[in-house]
Amino acid sequence: MRVLIVEDDPELSRALRDGFRDRRIEAITAGTFVEGRERALLGTHDVIVLDVMLPGGSGFDLCAELRSRGCTTPILMLTARDAVDDRVRGLEAGADDYVPKPFAFRELVARVRALARRGPALVPDQVRVADLEVDLGTRRVRRAGRAIELTAKEFALLEVFVRHADQVLDRAAITAHVWDENHDPFTNVLEVLVRRLRRKIDDDFEPKLIHTLRGAGYRFGP
Repeated sequence: MRVLIVEDDPELSRALRDGFRDRRIEAITAGTFVEGRERALLGTHDVIVLDVMLPGGSGFDLCAELRSRGCTTPILMLTARDAVDDRVRGLEAGADDYVPKPFAFRELVARVRALARRGPALVPDQVRVADLEVDLGTRRVRRAGRAIELTAKEFALLEVFVRHADQVLDRAAITAHVWDENHDPFTNVLEVLVRRLRRKIDDDFEPKLIHTLRGAGYRFGP
């Protein structure tokens, strides 16, 4: 399971991240409205835990924007506010659940697991781009009928590419999905990973699918 935590309090964010990881739940964090939007739209998560008070905007507005842009990931809103009007506003913005602070972490984990079991709506498990077939559930990849074996990082990169085919993705958007918040953005590991993936799914095939746009990032598609 993969959880995105959008919370501006560094201490609470770390505590939530470490608590989830202790329970073998992968967790990444974002501390602002903009960072939360970027990670939510370009990453793949089972649940988003979203605080209401964020630098750069409110969690209500972020939730509404994510829904308007097609994000179907279950969202649990986490806030100090417990008034009925705030709960209603969160649900009307598209949230699936609402937990006021202070909260028992065991309850939060139980609610997150319940939302993850429910899962997103209308998200296909199988994606096809040209003659490339990707099964996001089983992590099986085929091109022109040939099975292709990928490492976990290579598949994570391919997943963000196929989910955003024909879009221009910059380095920050890609690394937000493939690596956690401790990744150093100034290394060349992304370029190395792209080369490895390109060798496996592009070098022996036509049309080419991975395109480097100098100064802009990458585009995936024929």
